Amino acid sequence: MANISEPSSGPGWRSVAGVAIFCSALLGFQLGVGASERPDIGQGGLLVQCYYSLSLFVVGGVDLGTPQGGPFIGRLLLWIAYFGAPLLTASAVIDALIRGFSPQSWALRRVQDHIIIGGAGELTLSYLRVLRQHQPKATVIVACKHIDPSIENELKHGYHAIVAVGDITHEYFLDQLRPAHARKILLLGNDSLRNYEAASIILNRVEDSAGKLVIHCENLRFMRAMASTRVARQCQTFNTYHLAASGLVHNHLIDHFHKTQPRDTVILAGFGRFGQIILEQLQEHARGEMETVAIIDKDAHRRLMVADEQMAFSGEYRRELFEGDISHPEIWEQLRSKVPLTGEDTVVVLGTGREEENLRTAIWLRRHFPKAKLIARSSRESRFAAEVGAEHSIISISITQLVEDNIPPDWLLEST
Repeated sequence: MANISEPSSGPGWRSVAGVAIFCSALLGFQLGVGASERPDIGQGGLLVQCYYSLSLFVVGGVDLGTPQGGPFIGRLLLWIAYFGAPLLTASAVIDALIRGFSPQSWALRRVQDHIIIGGAGELTLSYLRVLRQHQPKATVIVACKHIDPSIENELKHGYHAIVAVGDITHEYFLDQLRPAHARKILLLGNDSLRNYEAASIILNRVEDSAGKLVIHCENLRFMRAMASTRVARQCQTFNTYHLAASGLVHNHLIDHFHKTQPRDTVILAGFGRFGQIILEQLQEHARGEMETVAIIDKDAHRRLMVADEQMAFSGEYRRELFEGDISHPEIWEQLRSKVPLTGEDTVVVLGTGREEENLRTAIWLRRHFPKAKLIARSSRESRFAAEVGAEHSIISISITQLVEDNIPPDWLLEST
């Protein structure tokens, strides 16, 4: 059976009821009401009255006898406590028993209009950070096979999510998440094939689920290869680098291209998934704005072949290829011999997975090409990188922030 961890959402109704019942009994004793077996409680001290007020919540409370003496309102308050305390205790015991025998069904018994998230990685945390800014009270279930205790605590206490530990591709576990009643299902795990598998199961088991399914595909080539499948056609599929690259092009490059004349030179220093999708986005959204695109990468020729396999070269700009390490000055000398780098119409995107090299090379380039627009990539937000960028007129970007800034509104249950 799957383990369910419910979110922490502050004091529950039992805590409030318990405090109210205790105060009711204490106030009754303060007003001078005693009990048939303990007639002197009303004249006892505060600690004595607190002790007997607390005793009402346990079996020993019945030894006090019935309320006697004092004003009517005091006896009424005490009678309320007499009935309320044992009922509250009994309900807590019954609740604990039900949870012990069936934690899954108890936690999810009435959930509806909720969001189901498959996976508990960085992408899930990014999504929840944005979601809670727009939908602070939306019910969220995070389902995953394994989870680190620290991440589980962050999901529960930081984002008020219900955590369900189990395999979302198992039909019994999936049914307990009540996907038919969900408003959105986002499969954000890093295992691309498992995400597609879960989507296929949901599509076959839940009617009208196609419009609310989102699939994250870590493997870009796999996502493009699966584009023609039924699952991909009926769901929204995405790669984190797609969101990030799209945000970079629209938020940092398009306006720059419009302000500079003639057409620009773009250097992609690093041509992995991020660099390839930047080029794809540029070809789609910046047609006619680029004079030359220069690509630098240790494995440039092979990666360009992979990109050409899935992305047609537009032919509207000149393309130059340099195979080597972006940290070596020699590669930049080769580049400068073929591509002009001195004007404001030069954009350099340092987008390798080596964050330190991106930042260090950007500082070196700033000294040699003071007018160029320099963009250095990191994976997560870095205050230090942002400070260095501000000091040297370098735009510091993080994949995490670009993804969070470009999450589609309909994933947040907002109208587009």
